[in-house]
Amino acid sequence: MSDSDDFQVEVPQLAKDDPLRSFIPGSFGQMPKEVDIAAQLGRARRPAAIKPEKPQQQAKSAEDSDSNLDSGSDSDDDGDEFPVSHEMVLKTHERAVTTVSLDPAGTRLISGSLDGTLKLHDLPSLTPTTLRAFKTVDPYQGKPSANSEQFPICHIEFSPLSGGAVLCVGDHPQPKILSRDGDILTEFVKGDMYLRDQNNTKGHTAAATTGSWHPSDRNICVTAGTDSTLRIWDINNKRSQKDILVFKSKVAGNAGRTRMTAVVWASPAHGGNNVLVAAALDGSLVMWSGNGPFSRPTAEIRDAHKAGTWTGGLDVSKDGRMVVTRGGDGLVKLWDMRNFKKPLVAREHPSSADQYPMNTIKYSPNSTNILTGSPTGDLCILNPGNLTPELVTPVTPGFATIAIEWHPKINQIITASANAETRMLFSPEKSSRGALEVMSKAPKKRHVDDDPALTTDQTYGISGDSIIVPGSGGHVSSRRNAGVSQAGRSKDPRRPHAPQQTPFQRSQPNEKHISENIPLSKMLHEDPREALLKYADVAKKDPQFTGAWKSTQPVTQYADISDEEDDQPQKKKTKR
Repeated sequence: MSDSDDFQVEVPQLAKDDPLRSFIPGSFGQMPKEVDIAAQLGRARRPAAIKPEKPQQQAKSAEDSDSNLDSGSDSDDDGDEFPVSHEMVLKTHERAVTTVSLDPAGTRLISGSLDGTLKLHDLPSLTPTTLRAFKTVDPYQGKPSANSEQFPICHIEFSPLSGGAVLCVGDHPQPKILSRDGDILTEFVKGDMYLRDQNNTKGHTAAATTGSWHPSDRNICVTAGTDSTLRIWDINNKRSQKDILVFKSKVAGNAGRTRMTAVVWASPAHGGNNVLVAAALDGSLVMWSGNGPFSRPTAEIRDAHKAGTWTGGLDVSKDGRMVVTRGGDGLVKLWDMRNFKKPLVAREHPSSADQYPMNTIKYSPNSTNILTGSPTGDLCILNPGNLTPELVTPVTPGFATIAIEWHPKINQIITASANAETRMLFSPEKSSRGALEVMSKAPKKRHVDDDPALTTDQTYGISGDSIIVPGSGGHVSSRRNAGVSQAGRSKDPRRPHAPQQTPFQRSQPNEKHISENIPLSKMLHEDPREALLKYADVAKKDPQFTGAWKSTQPVTQYADISDEEDDQPQKKKTKR
């Protein structure tokens, strides 16, 4: 058979409706697999939200009930103005999530929990099958507190101007400034708890509760504490606060001290003076001029909320005129700064401040709505004029919704709940990037390394096949006490035993701390004899203390001792 002969390949002739066609490939090589993005977003769709009807709408709906039966319920969903139709769930914590924050660009999410850890999520790198935190940070290094095993994280907030710094406030007297990657940049000093006058202390003498950034200065922040003070810090100076605001309670029996429970530092969007507003445990609501001086408050309301209840929710509108508060007495109140004496509106709203004091309330980015949570796990969107609910949607039914944030750039709502879940609510039509970009990606191809229970060490979050160097501090613990036996040894037989750090070793200052905080500490490693001999020639040429008798000082002469003399001591002569 020559090369010029033609070959003819016989192809089976099948009917168009033959089921065998599904098993015959249409081409050679690897077949491209298309991802159904619409199906992925459909799985992320949430149940329909509840819209409370207004009184004037209830009568109209009763008359038009028959005409609306055939229209369906999809028309209501299409007219939603809130980005709550879809959600993305992040389950990275072990205990209740108390605070969340998203950077100004909407790419980095940080959440804090009662377990004392921070979880860092990089949203552009996530996929629908890899919803994990890329780093876990324990800002207080697992030091036990008096009330619990860890220091709970009370407040976390990105800098609103740059996003390069993060204010971290835990149940500890020393707030911290972290980088966007979780590294500790500044740890503010702790004050002297034995000083009665708080004006003489350099830092908080009791646990801090919350904090806020300056609206126009990226280096200034304020923290509130249970020592009845607000302290303004410069993040470049950790040794002492920049200003201190001591609030003296007028309630009898407190000796002039109370706990500061909430603080917000706001600036009008269209220009004007800054304002600093804080709430206290005695029910007071206090306002200062945000530009100083801070010698005395500009306005104060003694009975804003019931005394002894924790007012954790506090926010100021974008125009700088309205203040909304959520107290532990089950009331949400609206205040006007131009008449800062009595509330404009007060509505009942259940609170879970007894279990989670970090209950927050926030204005929407354009201040046209007010967001808050509920002990039943609902997200409530209120009208900013009369505080009536405009939308109530369940987020985590049966578990309290603690913290809420509405990001203005990506138009998404982030919630933190008591069931250790962080949820990002979005809408495919109204939101951009963020969770929408994550859920629109193709799922990552399943690999054996994607299962942390099989090939990943739970303690350090690294592959089991990697080379482990003892004493290298490049790992970050992903889960506390995970992968460790009761005796404190690793379950992985290939991992060498790491020496445990005792509490005595943890409290010892290292060489870096001594060199930075103790003056003249470098002289500890210097030989004192060599240090004195350096000045021998200088003292001989230019004597400063013996210069008065330098020319008249006689030359010292010593007697010569011959070798024949006896070295033994002479006997005393007997007296006669």
